[in-house]
Parts: sequence; structure tokens; C-alpha cells
Amino acid sequence: MRRSHRFAAMVLLALLAGLPEAVRVADSVLAVLTELVDVTARHRASTDLAGRISYDGDHVLLTVGEMNRSLPDPEEEPGLFLVHRLVGEMGQYRGDEAGYVTWVSVPIRA
Repeated sequence: MRRSHRFAAMVLLALLAGLPEAVRVADSVLAVLTELVDVTARHRASTDLAGRISYDGDHVLLTVGEMNRSLPDPEEEPGLFLVHRLVGEMGQYRGDEAGYVTWVSVPIRA
């Protein structure tokens, strides 16, 4: 989890360079990433976790995979309450390892 957080923090600095809300957005993205990596690691479909970060000017898109089940309810994984509060949209799709990849879109504007 520390490695993903450290790497994402560096990438976000480059992706969000010049954005007035960069610190707020990066903090939100890192909080979401931490929760998704935690949940995915505990329910992983294989030994490796994979992730991706992209930015389109309006949203930061995160993908984390692969889980051996669909995303649990926040009542089962309370950290997901934070994820639901910070993201605009989220979903899952089948990954390459027969698991589920979770994607979330974190909006730039509050």
C-alpha cells in the first residue's frame, strides 16, 4: 500500500501540475486509492495487483485490480463509504486474470 501511495503521489504531481486545486484533488485521489488497494489486496484474484491513473482535465480515473469477487458493500468494507463520497462514478469489469477490476472517476471540481 505504501508503494502504491508513494508512486501515485509522484504521478499526480506531474498530471495535475498547474491546476489550482491540485493539492485537494491529489488528496482525494490518494484517499480513494488507499481504500481500493486495501480492499483489493484482501480479496485479490492473483498474487499481483495492477493499477492505472489517468487525467482528462475534468476527472482523475483510477483502476485497481483484480479482486476475486465483486466490490463489497460499504457495510462490509467501511472504507468504501469514503470512496463513494469522493468519486463521481465507479464500476467494475472483468480483468485479464478472471477477477474484477474496479474503476473510479474522481471529479476535479467539487
